[in-house]
Amino acid sequence: MANSLPPLTALHAFEAAARRLSFKAAAEELHVTPGAISQQIKVLEDRLGTALFRRQTRRVELTEAGRVLLVPTQQAFRALADAVARIRGTDQGKLLSVSLLPSFAALWFVPRLGHFRVRHPDIDVRISATPKLADIDRDEVDVVIRYGLGDYPGLHVEHLLADDLFPVCSPKLLEGPVPLRKPADLAHHTLIHDELRQEWQLWMRAAGIEGLDTSRGPSFSLWDLAFQAAIAGQGAAVKQVGHFRRFLQEIGQVLPDVS
Repeated sequence: MANSLPPLTALHAFEAAARRLSFKAAAEELHVTPGAISQQIKVLEDRLGTALFRRQTRRVELTEAGRVLLVPTQQAFRALADAVARIRGTDQGKLLSVSLLPSFAALWFVPRLGHFRVRHPDIDVRISATPKLADIDRDEVDVVIRYGLGDYPGLHVEHLLADDLFPVCSPKLLEGPVPLRKPADLAHHTLIHDELRQEWQLWMRAAGIEGLDTSRGPSFSLWDLAFQAAIAGQGAAVKQVGHFRRFLQEIGQVLPDVS
């Protein structure tokens, strides 16, 4: 069986390049040159008799064969890492590392953590609250909880829960040369974002609104700050209503329902 498997070095290079969709990023991660990554990928493709990547001018994409190979390769490397950890006596099975957004951690996850500890007293939970999307392998994270469409190649994705996106603004924006009365009026006002800058896009897609530039406007790593900017009349913000009802009450005005 060992003779039928491709070289471990080539598989390691493939996994890094497939996860990052970049030979350069994979080379930086593995501390080798991009040429070395490209050579290892060629060795693997020659061994398998099929292309694993589509090479484009500034990026690479996985072929169907590449997508088939990626998940079991990652699973195999994780199994090896777990085995090495057990041999070294680190007992990783007793530690669950979770990466999630600070707001979700404070308002949803942490209040429920006590129930988990009652059911699993032998497992310690390590929480990494950050707006940045974690790299499961590099950051040694077991579970990542994020808000979005769930399009994360190479990872197993489970839908956790849904929430409503709700635009909010100060009553000040109802006045002036272009009063904010309907969604199309947003084109004349500042859009306030979180650090990931995706929620306005998601809201406009769900509301069927086109033509608004979501690339501009200030962004904040903490949504408390974003809503304070909205309260001050500096623009309109959008967030999950269930997480921030106190801010909606403080602002005192919302955009019309376009659902």
